[in-house]
Amino acid sequence: MSELKNFKNFKIKTLKYRINYLEPEAKILEQAAQIINHGGLVAFPTETVYGLGADALNADAVKKIYEAKGRPSNNPLILHINNLNQAEDLVYLDDRAYSLMREFWPGPITFVLKAKSIIPLETRGGLDTAALRMPDNKIAYKLIEAANTPIAAPSANISGRPSPTDFNAVSQDMDGRIDMILYSDNNNLNKNIGIESTVIDISDEQPLLLRAGGTPKELIDKFLLKNFNVKLEKPDEQSKRRSPGTRYRHYAPLIPVKICYFKDNNFIDLKDNSEWGFIGLHEPNKIFKKVLIFKSLESYARELFKSFREFEAEGLQGIIAELPDDETGVGLGLRDRILRASAL
Repeated sequence: MSELKNFKNFKIKTLKYRINYLEPEAKILEQAAQIINHGGLVAFPTETVYGLGADALNADAVKKIYEAKGRPSNNPLILHINNLNQAEDLVYLDDRAYSLMREFWPGPITFVLKAKSIIPLETRGGLDTAALRMPDNKIAYKLIEAANTPIAAPSANISGRPSPTDFNAVSQDMDGRIDMILYSDNNNLNKNIGIESTVIDISDEQPLLLRAGGTPKELIDKFLLKNFNVKLEKPDEQSKRRSPGTRYRHYAPLIPVKICYFKDNNFIDLKDNSEWGFIGLHEPNKIFKKVLIFKSLESYARELFKSFREFEAEGLQGIIAELPDDETGVGLGLRDRILRASAL
């Protein structure tokens, strides 16, 4: 179980700025960019979850991310960029990489490729590969532009905790640990996904699905089959190390998460528990202290981490989470997050 302890004592004054989602204020972005350029940390929204950003090319700044999160230093970070020219400076690209990037960027997909020496080993988690993403969020895009550097940004939470999808979650974990939090009241639009990006490894001949996420696997497979006559395969344990979110327990609240299954219009082995909460796609046929039912896989994914934190804050003994059987769309990524939160 994740615990908020055993971290360095931070005494940073964290600036907090509400910023417009559609037209981000230039003055706020410039202040945030200056913090990034001077080796500081800024939390900011993306279309997936909030990121904790630092200058990806500054090894000392990147070390601060690991310290603030309590994150293992061999867990690589994703570099956020806003144009293909930046990608060319950072990794070795071939025709397939260019094609995939043009097809799926900006968006919730991360590509792992062989890294150039310009990227510090600290950012790469000591690996010879690097993970790149172009977020589909105007605040993130403009921040990268203002800083004029790729921004390394894992989720803006204590390592192992549920990823943050709103300001309250970021502030709960990061206040006093980082220099600035950018947030937007109108950021939680229906296009927001709520789980992290899909990560695929295209550093070798066979593309690998390292982490399911916001971009559906079936869309990537369709594109790869049509254009390159290959599709995604599962990675071995060594290959998994090239992606964040695959080697350690993640996404877990401080209360236990247990899984249930819905089959043939009924739940399998679902027991009454009046001090636990329930989240899922179908009404439970047992009694729980709090129940949240979502109308779609998309809304379930969007609210998953927020629900974990809310149930924890309300003092429930634990959470029963329905594991969806639909692996299309965001279903595969949603299943992954629920399984990892339950440590199964």
